[in-house]
Amino acid sequence: MKFLSFTKLTFLPVFALLLSCTSAFGAPHRYTVNVDYTLSRLTVEAHYSAPVHNIRARSRNASRFMLDVRGCDDGPAIRVRSRRLLLPDDGVKCLKYTVDLSRAAKEYRGARYLASQNIVVSPSLWLWRPALDDDAEIRVQFQLPEDIQVSVPWKSLDGDNTLFAILDSPESASAPAVFGRFDYREITVPGSTLRLTMLSGNTAMNHDAVVNWIRATATDVSLTYGRFPNPSPQVVVVPVGGGRGTVAFGRVVRDGGETVELLINPDGDTAEFFTDWTATHEFSHMLLPYLDSSFHWISEGFSQYYQNILLTRSGAYDAQKMWQKLYSGFERGRKSSPDLSPNESTGRRGRNSRMKVYWSGAALALMADVTLRERSNGKETLDDVLDRLQLCCLPSSRTWTGPELFTKLDTLVSEPVFMPLYRRYADTAGFPDTSDVYARLGLSVMDDTVSIEQDAELASIREAMTVTHSPTARWRDRLAADD
Repeated sequence: MKFLSFTKLTFLPVFALLLSCTSAFGAPHRYTVNVDYTLSRLTVEAHYSAPVHNIRARSRNASRFMLDVRGCDDGPAIRVRSRRLLLPDDGVKCLKYTVDLSRAAKEYRGARYLASQNIVVSPSLWLWRPALDDDAEIRVQFQLPEDIQVSVPWKSLDGDNTLFAILDSPESASAPAVFGRFDYREITVPGSTLRLTMLSGNTAMNHDAVVNWIRATATDVSLTYGRFPNPSPQVVVVPVGGGRGTVAFGRVVRDGGETVELLINPDGDTAEFFTDWTATHEFSHMLLPYLDSSFHWISEGFSQYYQNILLTRSGAYDAQKMWQKLYSGFERGRKSSPDLSPNESTGRRGRNSRMKVYWSGAALALMADVTLRERSNGKETLDDVLDRLQLCCLPSSRTWTGPELFTKLDTLVSEPVFMPLYRRYADTAGFPDTSDVYARLGLSVMDDTVSIEQDAELASIREAMTVTHSPTARWRDRLAADD
């Protein structure tokens, strides 16, 4: 009404037309996906908001599993070349296609461990779609047989988890889509509802223990600034059995949404979940946007830093263990390809630069955290800066560079901290020197063993960084009681 008072009525038809155009351009593409009861075939009917001229799958292997594709008018079959459909010159408004789901499921790295009632098939192998941008959206409606479920990383639009929205994303890797009969739980932690999918495998696992562990770990990550960084991520847990360690593999994927995938060994003591760092590390990746592969030393390093900080705040580590772990990691990074800079080390794993990739960013995170705390007399921390980053920019739909991230972080503090560190170390051969920071924090090292000195210049800052919180202890106690 206020707008009308300042606008001549003759402009209203034009204004209405603009609104109409905006609405038309914003209409989503609509996909209906049918999966048969045997989990062998998947059929898609796609209705596009306007004729599309370019439809692709993300994986080059997708064409191997396409059984048939044609327009919705049942016209001639459409040919497939590599991962692209050869469409008519005037494009298509509607498309139907069928995928061999059982064959595509064999591509999943954990397929051999899964029981027959569930499969994992990445959408990169069965979702053929036009490109997305900031204004585009695909809505996917699953029509499933009785007792068959689906778990995908996309935004859920209904309570039954059968209608989803796919938005633009960095597409960092191929996300998992799970079909079948599995244990699905929604776990509420501060600021988030995690959508947990636990698959059945050849080795049984204690599902309640896994729920407690995931809840505790996500709660630990929420200790960074009071809430989990993603409001509703997908979490997929696969029991693989055997092997060493509690968690055999973990990764975070930004593909139409954010997913944490964890392959676990359920054979050991379930209490060991709470001292394993893998899930904390993967969840901590969500504190930052996805960084271009050239800058993975930053994202991996910040996650290394926070996995240790958070496991200490939760009580899983004591302070001495945390500082020892950080020091040992810094030493591994220092000895790793000393002729390379952090920027040069990413992608150079063959030259033994892996530890530089994983620990250079952790050293910068420590330096930035201490600087922020010292100059503000404890009133501003790295936690606070990441809190502001989440409020303005996460989850992010695009890929960032290291300088873009650090420049943005510097806009969130009173005086630049991050880009000065980047300019000093990112392109400098060797490893960031943390010895002065350790000394001022009262962390002395003799024979590669860290000791904590109570009387130190920055002792109060050191103690504030590792203040122990208690939420995880409740879940650890409950797990012990369940066992």
